[in-house]
Amino acid sequence: MAAKDRDRFSTATRLRLLGEQTAARVYRSQTRRQARRSRLTGRAALLALVLCSLIVALAYPTRQYVSQRAEIAELEQERQQARERVEQLRDLKARWQDDAYAEQRIRERLHYVKPGETGYIVIDPNAATKSRTTQGAAARPWYANVWDAVDNADRADQ
Repeated sequence: MAAKDRDRFSTATRLRLLGEQTAARVYRSQTRRQARRSRLTGRAALLALVLCSLIVALAYPTRQYVSQRAEIAELEQERQQARERVEQLRDLKARWQDDAYAEQRIRERLHYVKPGETGYIVIDPNAATKSRTTQGAAARPWYANVWDAVDNADRADQ
C-alpha cells in the first residue's frame, strides 16, 4: 500500500490529475461559449434575415410612393400654370369685349384710320442700312405675311 499511497500523492500524479481537471473545465467552458455563440449567431442571422426581407419587401412600394409623390407635385404645378393661363385668357377676353380696346388694337395692327383722319407710317431713317433679313416680317405689310403663312401651311401638308 505504501507504493500505492506514494503513487497517489506523488507530484507527477497530482500534476497529471490537475491537468486533466483543468482540461475538463476548459472543455466545458468552451462548449458553453460555443453554445452561447451559436445561439447568438443563429438569432443574429435570423434577425438579419428578417430585416433584409423587410427591406426587400418595402423597397418597391417605397420607390413607387416617392415617384408618385413627385408626379403629383409635377401635376399640381402644371395645374397651377393652366389656371394662370386661364386667368390670362379671361382677362384678354374681357379686354376684347371692351369696344375701345378692340378699336385701339385694330387701328394699331391693321393701320386703320377713321374717316377724316390721315394715317401716317413713320419709316426709320436707318432702315436703308439694315439688311432685308434683319427687318424680317415687320417691314412687309400684314396681308403679305398672312398670304405667306397660308402658302407655308399648304406646303406642310404635301
